[in-house]
Amino acid sequence: MTRILYELLGKDDRRFSPFCWRTRMALAHKGLELDEIIPIGFTEKEKIAFSGQDRVPVLVDNGKTVFDSWKIACYLEETYPDRPPLFGSEAARGEALFINHWTYQVLLASIFPMVVLDIFNHVRPEDQEYFRSSREKVMGDTLEAIHATRDARFKGFHKKLDALRLTLQTEPFLCGESPAYGDYIVFSIFQWVRCISTFPFLEADDPIYAWRKRMFGLFDGLTETVEGYPC
Repeated sequence: MTRILYELLGKDDRRFSPFCWRTRMALAHKGLELDEIIPIGFTEKEKIAFSGQDRVPVLVDNGKTVFDSWKIACYLEETYPDRPPLFGSEAARGEALFINHWTYQVLLASIFPMVVLDIFNHVRPEDQEYFRSSREKVMGDTLEAIHATRDARFKGFHKKLDALRLTLQTEPFLCGESPAYGDYIVFSIFQWVRCISTFPFLEADDPIYAWRKRMFGLFDGLTETVEGYPC
């Protein structure tokens, strides 16, 4: 009986993948311990070739291989129904799926150009050429030129978080009285930013800031004790 997680590795053992953080928190929520965490760099895709694809996280649970953070969460929910639920109901799973798509299409897509150079600076030296060439090809400009637009991009970004603020003004967590997978999805983006950037995305009086602090306190400080920047 073994449980192994393959996750992204940055420079100086920095672990910043938001998708891997979702899986880490989902496992902690279920009370499932890992026997081993195998870190892989951007150019070490051969280490997860056995999974039939080339992205992390990859979970190997008692011989069963599951990849993609959403699929892993669903697998954990179905395989360990006696453990604390990540969703709680089919309706809640549908709501979490919406949060999953919104987080990727709006939150991550908005933040990525603002931190892409920060990510580059935290990628292992042997992975930097790959990261630069692949991201510049997709984004159509140099990392430095994209970074130069950060202040202008940030002016419109604040408004995109209003739905989160309105929810967290009345609820301690996005999923209600206690955190669930929807919280982990959104939180993973702020954890990603904290691990690679000093840019102040949140002010101390923001309801999201207070929620993030509550999230840091979960699971014996699982997310707060890793290498990151004060923010």
